Parts: sequence; structure tokens; C-alpha cells
Amino acid sequence: MRPPNPLANHVRLICLADANVLYSRVLRDYLLYAMRAKLIVVVWSQEILCEVTQHLKRNRASFTEESARLLVNAMNGAYPHSQYEARESDISVLRSLRLPDEKDRHVIAAALSAGAHCICTHNVKDFPPEVLAKLGLVVMTPDDLLCSLIRDCAESMKWVHHMAVSTLAGATDQSTITSLEKAGAPGVAELVERTIA
Repeated sequence: MRPPNPLANHVRLICLADANVLYSRVLRDYLLYAMRAKLIVVVWSQEILCEVTQHLKRNRASFTEESARLLVNAMNGAYPHSQYEARESDISVLRSLRLPDEKDRHVIAAALSAGAHCICTHNVKDFPPEVLAKLGLVVMTPDDLLCSLIRDCAESMKWVHHMAVSTLAGATDQSTITSLEKAGAPGVAELVERTIA
């Protein structure tokens, strides 16, 4: 039996975004603009942001230490209540639980400390539903999460898409849809294409 989807009960979903989601410019923009539209609350930790910027610096020659500082400052400046650090009590709760990847322990601890309902990640296999259910959490891919928002709040998500396109120099509707597909959100790309048609 699957845990209930908080979106179905119109609860304002508090979602901890994993580093592999925030790494993508288009997914990060969609989530942050969805938060600005008051559709969801997105949270993260300093450790998650460090992981994001480390990977960006490693993989993109144009992404410098200054770029990393600007990104972190922009996110925390725009959303000053979104960064949470894992409390010792939440870290302790996890000590007895076995996880597929021990490096993900800090992600779950930060989600608990933030009072999150869900963890948004591409690495669903690293967050077993039976473990998360004991902690009152569910795991969702960014594709699943954003598709749910488009289905429930189509007009607001049109605005989210418009903002994602208009704030990136040279972006178009089609280039943004293509970026969503490349970022591992093909369902979102298809729904956005239909919604803006």
C-alpha cells in the first residue's frame, strides 16, 4: 500500500529537493517559481547546495567559485526560510535504519528537520518507500511532482513556465520543453507543450 499523496488532499506540499534535482537549471527554476506561486514549499540544506555547486563546478567550465556563491546567495536570499540543517535528534532517528546509499542519510535527516512531506529526487531507488513511510515521508521524482502540479494547477503552472522562459536569456518555449526532457522530466515536457498550445 502506497502512502497517500499530499497533493490529493490540497495540503501545501513541503518538498525537500535533492542535489540531483537542483543541479538542473530548468528543474530548479520550475520548483522555485512554483514556490513563488505558493503551490509548494521547496526546502534544502547547506550540504545539498554544496553538492549542487561542486557538481556544477566539476561539469561546467563556465561555472566558477563566484557562480557558486551567487547561486547559493540568490536561492537563500529569495527564500530565506528554505534552508534547514539536520538536527541531531533527526540524525539519531536514522541510525537504526538501513539505506541503500549511506551518503543519502543527510538528505532524509534534513527533510525531517524541515517538516517535509516528500523528498524530490531522481534517485528513487536510494529512498525505499517502506523506510520513508515509517518517517512520514514519500519520495517523488521531479517529473511526478511537477506533473501533479500541472494537472492540479494548470493556470499557475503556465505562469511558472512563462517565468522559466522569460528569465533565461535566449530561452524559448520549445528550448525549455527540450531542456525538461533532457533533465529527466519527459512527462512535464509533454504536459507543458499541451498546456501552452
